[in-house]
Amino acid sequence: MALISLSSSSASSIITARSNRTFINSTTSSNSVNLRFCGLRREVLGFSSLKQSCSSSIRQQHFSTKISASSSNGSANGKGFDYDLVIIGAGVGGHGAALHAVEKGLKTAIIEGDVVGGTCVNRGCVPSKALLAVSGRMRELQNEQHMKAFGLQVSAASYDRQAVADHANNLASKIRNNLTNSMKALGVDILTGYGSVVGPQKVKYGDNVITAKNIIIATGSVPFVPKGVEVDGKTVITSDHALKLETVPDWIAIVGSGYIGLEFSDVYTALGSEVTFIEALDQLMPGFDPEIGKLAQRVLINPRKIDYHVGVFASKITPAKDGKPVQIELIDAKTKEHKETLEVDAALIATGRAPFTKGLGLENINVETQRGFVPVDERMQVIDKDGKLVPNLYCIGDANGKLMLAHAASAQGISVVEQVTGRDHVLNHLSIPAACFTHPEISFVGYTEPQAREKAQKEGFEISIAKTSFKANTKALAENEGEGLAKLIYRPDNGEILGVHIFGMHAADLIHEASNAIALGTRIQKYSSIRIFY
Repeated sequence: MALISLSSSSASSIITARSNRTFINSTTSSNSVNLRFCGLRREVLGFSSLKQSCSSSIRQQHFSTKISASSSNGSANGKGFDYDLVIIGAGVGGHGAALHAVEKGLKTAIIEGDVVGGTCVNRGCVPSKALLAVSGRMRELQNEQHMKAFGLQVSAASYDRQAVADHANNLASKIRNNLTNSMKALGVDILTGYGSVVGPQKVKYGDNVITAKNIIIATGSVPFVPKGVEVDGKTVITSDHALKLETVPDWIAIVGSGYIGLEFSDVYTALGSEVTFIEALDQLMPGFDPEIGKLAQRVLINPRKIDYHVGVFASKITPAKDGKPVQIELIDAKTKEHKETLEVDAALIATGRAPFTKGLGLENINVETQRGFVPVDERMQVIDKDGKLVPNLYCIGDANGKLMLAHAASAQGISVVEQVTGRDHVLNHLSIPAACFTHPEISFVGYTEPQAREKAQKEGFEISIAKTSFKANTKALAENEGEGLAKLIYRPDNGEILGVHIFGMHAADLIHEASNAIALGTRIQKYSSIRIFY
């Protein structure tokens, strides 16, 4: 049995995870957590055996507040509503909210102006994971030394670009259909058109106006393209274009070294491209814990066909045309003086994402966006420009900017549904994990070390750090994957877990233990050590 041990002198139990499954071994709390898995969850995964029975039982449920799905009353003005809940946007956040709403007995509609699944399914998480699955296998097959260590002999690896692209597209299509079918099977009305709020508890899509007791905005985000960058979709592209994998350029510049840039560097280098990172800040991977980022750079960047420029802006990018390559003008991020001009085959703009909130009709309800984001409180309720809460209106996911992750949007949507059905719920965003699916992976939850130290200084407490190397993990060594680090940041005075960061094999699977521990408020004093078993 392989293990990673993060020792802490004041602890008394263990957290374990075997075969990519996680368990928390600790004293059972009197407040039990009920996790249900019925047909509506199976539908998302493509299973439908419980579709009818689960759907029937859901429709018979009533809220604890004695509001049923069939009821169209309950508004302050005494008028009826077309729906209990209308969701604008059918991405992962909207979909999660819709299914939970039906589970709670709400009459629900979801409005989508593009395609069900939003960015995550169609232009983000899903197709990118398909490409990363290919890059992982290519990388392993190309590593002759790695294979020989297992006693394996593999002939030269190659790939079919179109077949790889089809794999990503087919997966997105399959998941999109599963999401659509799950909502239809459970009675969610899917309305086509661009939704906007035309007044309190009123939504317009197309030429139609409907009323709803509660409204959720879940319109997501789009790639952010800085000024001076000309995107042609062929040689200067965003992640939306890159996921189609229409070409594999010999040399591609990636502007931005966050999640998106790192994952695409993994894909492109595995498929034979040379990569140049352009990062405006003074170090690569600025969003990660610095210690983890330093190790990740040594493993994910330095040995590969990747070079980089830090502390520079791409002030102007011109697509390839008339036989000329892509032109990238670099200026110093601080002085704004011109440094050099790069000529490459292609450029990927991976500078983050911007909220998709234009045309929502927010002016009709006295709401102004802040840098494009819809302002909300801790319960995702929309705040107007006078600082007052807008009754019955919520915003989740990328559109509110709290945490731009697909699973965060889903968690926020479920939290809102809990609230509108009578149960107050505040989501702990610090317990939501994040992962970068490179090879090996990076994952984290909570504060980075600098963030934790800043918090400690302001609030007057000390922090402690426990670390262990994957070189001490037998399972990792058996896989010849000893490059890795697990890092725990905590308060020694009260045992609060502030952050956990993992770089290494299966990091994205292992982080969920730490996420659960933070969500449940588990204190490190309960553990004699925190151990991660494979």
